[in-house]
Amino acid sequence: MPATLTALKVAELVGTGFIAGYLGGIIGTGGCVLMLPMLVFLMKYPVAQAIGTTVLAVVWTATFGAISHGKLGNIDYETSAVVLAAGAIGALAGSVIFAAIMGYAKVLELILGAAFLYAAVRMIYEGIKRIPGSEADHIPGSASAKAAIGFFIGVLTGILGLGGGYALVPSFIYLLDAPVHLAVGTSMISMIPMATVSASYKMAQGVTDVLGGTILGLGTIAGVKLGAKTTEKIEPWGIKLIFGVVFLYVSLKFILMGLGIKLF
Repeated sequence: MPATLTALKVAELVGTGFIAGYLGGIIGTGGCVLMLPMLVFLMKYPVAQAIGTTVLAVVWTATFGAISHGKLGNIDYETSAVVLAAGAIGALAGSVIFAAIMGYAKVLELILGAAFLYAAVRMIYEGIKRIPGSEADHIPGSASAKAAIGFFIGVLTGILGLGGGYALVPSFIYLLDAPVHLAVGTSMISMIPMATVSASYKMAQGVTDVLGGTILGLGTIAGVKLGAKTTEKIEPWGIKLIFGVVFLYVSLKFILMGLGIKLF
């Protein structure tokens, strides 16, 4: 992408950021599930640069999303303290791995697709069946289990540039039996250091469109606030269904791209 952007490109980035922020505010992903594919498929960013630019925008989304969810009481701060610390370390390790493989676009596409698939299928099933989530007032589990989840997802964040929410939310729900709304809000605050470490490393590598990522991030601010408020009006099974449908599309899109098959 050029250092200067046309008015149309700015509008596209702001609009993408708003829509991604709104979705991210609902399902706790930072909006990366829309920003990254749109940068690749619509704005023709190279995959490595799209990853670096997306994770920069996620820093904005996660920060303002965490503020909004905090006001709504959707954050388990004890859990987030453990996850974000371990996640930051993992993100640094993942960024080193990214540096080694960023020239292999097809590999990155297949990794991205596989990362989405399991959670997509399971959440669609539970959304259709209207399976209720936990009604606990905190996220259960030991500190060591939460640290392990944070570190592993931090590694994925460093490699994939997705902020970590796509994996944190289902991990909190399925591995720790967390209530859906707490999983969403806690995911947001836990993403901040992971995304910051990953974004900083990729900026140092020169694979980030800093101007584009900043505009994307600014576009997410209004969207993520509105999305966070929307979570209060949606049943947990509904959030799972939205989460699953979006992720299934993105998963199939990246897997087919990695295999050299174009999907519209």
